[in-house]
Amino acid sequence: MTASLLIVDDDKLTRETLASAFADKYHILVARNGLEALKILETEKVDVVLSDLKMPDFDGISLLERINQQTGVLPAVIFITGHATVDSAVLAMKLGAHDFITKPLNLDRLALLLEKALETRQLREENVQLKRSIRDSYAPVHIVGQSAAMEKILDLAVQVSSSDASVLIEGESGTGKELIASLIHFESHRASAPFIKVNCAAFAEGVLESELFGHERGAFTGAVASRKGRFEMADGGTLFLDEIGDLPVSAQIKLLRFLQERTFERVGGNKTHKVDVRVISATHRNLEELVRTGAFREDLHYRLRVVRITVPPLRERSDDIEPLAMHFVQHFSKIHHRPIEEISDDVMCLMKTHRWSGNVRELMNCVESMVVMTKGNRVTLDSIPDHMHYVCDAMHSECQGTGVLAEMERQAIVDALNKTGGNKVNAAKLLGIGLRTLYRKIDRWGL
Repeated sequence: MTASLLIVDDDKLTRETLASAFADKYHILVARNGLEALKILETEKVDVVLSDLKMPDFDGISLLERINQQTGVLPAVIFITGHATVDSAVLAMKLGAHDFITKPLNLDRLALLLEKALETRQLREENVQLKRSIRDSYAPVHIVGQSAAMEKILDLAVQVSSSDASVLIEGESGTGKELIASLIHFESHRASAPFIKVNCAAFAEGVLESELFGHERGAFTGAVASRKGRFEMADGGTLFLDEIGDLPVSAQIKLLRFLQERTFERVGGNKTHKVDVRVISATHRNLEELVRTGAFREDLHYRLRVVRITVPPLRERSDDIEPLAMHFVQHFSKIHHRPIEEISDDVMCLMKTHRWSGNVRELMNCVESMVVMTKGNRVTLDSIPDHMHYVCDAMHSECQGTGVLAEMERQAIVDALNKTGGNKVNAAKLLGIGLRTLYRKIDRWGL
């Protein structure tokens, strides 16, 4: 594919001369000033920008600053300048410009500069692709979602990944907070360094402090040797503190000190250790409420939530249910050696109606169960777990007019009556409806 060159100059003769000189090697785009250049950059893929440094109204420095605010792999920028403005060109290079060339222009030398600039830009793109491949090789499950809410969250996660700011991820259990933390790490400059995870709710108070900060020999009964903690293991990388709301007060104090000074001592030790670690934390609890009750330090809360990401529950982003379900079908079909290719419309309707109190984790487990129980290559109502064999008014409102509600409702009632041997009281309990409602539906379907 031919590389693209954007020529920016307020002088028409210069634009035409440069365009003619390099038209055989580059796809040429031209702009009369910085503002026109920005409009082109919004719609066109540009590999190299060749711009005059001094232009009326919107000069080269202003153009470079706006280019630096864009996302993705940025074009390499070369400036054309007069001898009197070389200092400005040097400033431009400090701001990220690739190089500059002085007037009068030597086209042979400019051709070499363009080639080197293009090589630099290609190396940047290859580096981004390498980082993505590293991330993909480490991340066991890709983040799947097409709802506006998830797109916003993913954009924010990628945006903050380029910094070292502490991030607090909030959301109900099972919404995928750990995956968001993983994405931030593997999109960052720390991607090749360790990504260490700690569940703060999984350890007793004394044990957790040792897990995080390590301990010295003899610090407590059973400490027969010195041991590094998770902070030291994560040096250069990221430490993910899951369920941060369950962090004991004693550990909160040491964590606050680390976030302020980047130093800590092992349990039972006096030596101060310094490591380079980014902290990402997550919780399903309301930290503001914990702060009000005194269970969580307010100053630590502020330090942890420099950037705050809130992941909504699955029931509030129903657009994600179908792509997630299909992703899990493909994933578990390979694991369990099942030739499943699709999910029937009635099952998909049922899944979109279900509230998924366990969020994505519950959906994943449900789909795995359906994959295992499916005999053919299509998931049908016969494969759904027992707890989803219910009929409710919410399903009626969600699936009205789809042409599948009637069969779903009738089949669910038949299944419940068969399982209970015709006992309507037990069938009503199994379906989660009242006995009168069951009689009414039995009459309706002639059962």
